[in-house]
Amino acid sequence: MTQSLRCRGWRQEGLLRLLENVLAVGERPDQLIVYASLAKAARDWPSFHAIVAALKDLREEETLVIQSGKPVARLRTHAQAPLVVMANCNLVGRWATPEYFYELQSKGLIIWGGLTAAAWQYIGSQGVIQGTYEIFAAIAERHYGGSLKDRFILTAGLGGMGGAQPLAGLMAGARILVVEADEAQIDKRIARGFLQQKARSLEEALACSGSVGLPGNAADLFPEILQRGLVPDIVTDQTAAHDLRYGYLPQGYTLEHWRELRESQPEKVMHDAGTSIAREVRAMLEFQRRGSIVFDNGNNIRSQAKQYGVENAFDIGIFTEAYLRPLFCQGIGPFRWMALSGNPQDIARLDELAMREFPEQTRWIELARQYIPVEGLPARIAWLGHGQRTQLAVKANQLVARGEIGPIAFSRDHLDAASMTHPNIMTENMRDGSDAICDWPLLNAMVSCSSMADLVTIHSGGGGYAGYMTSSGLTLIADGTEAATCRLKLTLDNDTGLGVLRYADAGYELAQQTAQRHGLGGIGLFDAEGRAL
Repeated sequence: MTQSLRCRGWRQEGLLRLLENVLAVGERPDQLIVYASLAKAARDWPSFHAIVAALKDLREEETLVIQSGKPVARLRTHAQAPLVVMANCNLVGRWATPEYFYELQSKGLIIWGGLTAAAWQYIGSQGVIQGTYEIFAAIAERHYGGSLKDRFILTAGLGGMGGAQPLAGLMAGARILVVEADEAQIDKRIARGFLQQKARSLEEALACSGSVGLPGNAADLFPEILQRGLVPDIVTDQTAAHDLRYGYLPQGYTLEHWRELRESQPEKVMHDAGTSIAREVRAMLEFQRRGSIVFDNGNNIRSQAKQYGVENAFDIGIFTEAYLRPLFCQGIGPFRWMALSGNPQDIARLDELAMREFPEQTRWIELARQYIPVEGLPARIAWLGHGQRTQLAVKANQLVARGEIGPIAFSRDHLDAASMTHPNIMTENMRDGSDAICDWPLLNAMVSCSSMADLVTIHSGGGGYAGYMTSSGLTLIADGTEAATCRLKLTLDNDTGLGVLRYADAGYELAQQTAQRHGLGGIGLFDAEGRAL
């Protein structure tokens, strides 16, 4: 990719390249599907081409408005306004059901945008790899003396998100077995460098070291491993269990039969998938009873299992509450940057900058350099906190201004401190009971617009594509200008600052201490002793 522009400026060009990139690293780009069965980059191909044409001609003082993957307006705003605002899969409460979503989708009126698919922020499996690594590292610290050496991880799912699991496990020092119903996904992960080997039988898989993929159905293989008396050290799952119709292959189905029946007999497919999920989760619960560390990795598998008769499914904890919440209390979360030039040397230069500015990131970046392959645009992800993201982004923008690197896009996962409400994932068991209050991601999006982010989005959906979560996302383009410096400072500080205050408001002392240390000064917020923050 060259430095040549097809748009009126690098802000527009950067967003266009990110749109192209999510398809380049996507699961089924011919169908505009990026990951997780139905998460799309645009509603349909006419919408995609209309978005591309609009970005190419978009002026600095205009904002492109996108509704569920379809461009609907170019509005006159001002040069400091977002270039793109979008909303995906947002349904009114009583109508936020899977059935109604599927009906609207069949009419071409709505798409599920996932978290980062329709927002053009997905960077391949590496986008979630550090989050998975951080979970494994936290488990090692809490349960295994700080190391997963010689420990065994059992999991399932090698799709767009799950594809990060084997490499994250390997980076954490463990032996990891991933069950995957679609053998082509195993081959793809091996080809892309995220998985080392494929086994042909359970016996072969159990004898392997490193990371191994095993073709099969987790609803069959988890119980079989259990019957053999084997107790893995860690058990989880990252299949597309949130979608009973398109995401989880029922027991006894071939892929071809499944694809046929989910269109002709969707109710039967959904029932059979739910029953299969229940069988897998019962095995996970028994692993837990026998001593495995078991956690829900955010795919809604517990909710589906409970709906299909596993009353104690929520005895399995969610990864966010169990391992990541202290990080969110400090505004630390999955920050990412992408080299819009396509030059890997730009990422290498920013690696050096990040390690110099934040020595605690050195080990992670060294591991990432060693293990993580380039997918699409060269990119890096690192869990940076309040103030750190701004510090890195502003210095990167200075390098762009001096011509030492090409323009850089900055973004983050939607699963971040202020930007997601999901009562069964991000906000489960909040200290003040605010699990289901989705004001925070809506406020986060409005603040991001006020802070001049280049792209701002609000998504809903999740399990069954309706009613489970609300999230917000943002993207910023560092093009070397002073205006970019201003946008970066305001947006990134306000984004993480609001996240810290969200947890401080919920009563978390660590967040309150973080707010006080950074002078965030929340109005109407008090610490544990009743003092105003």
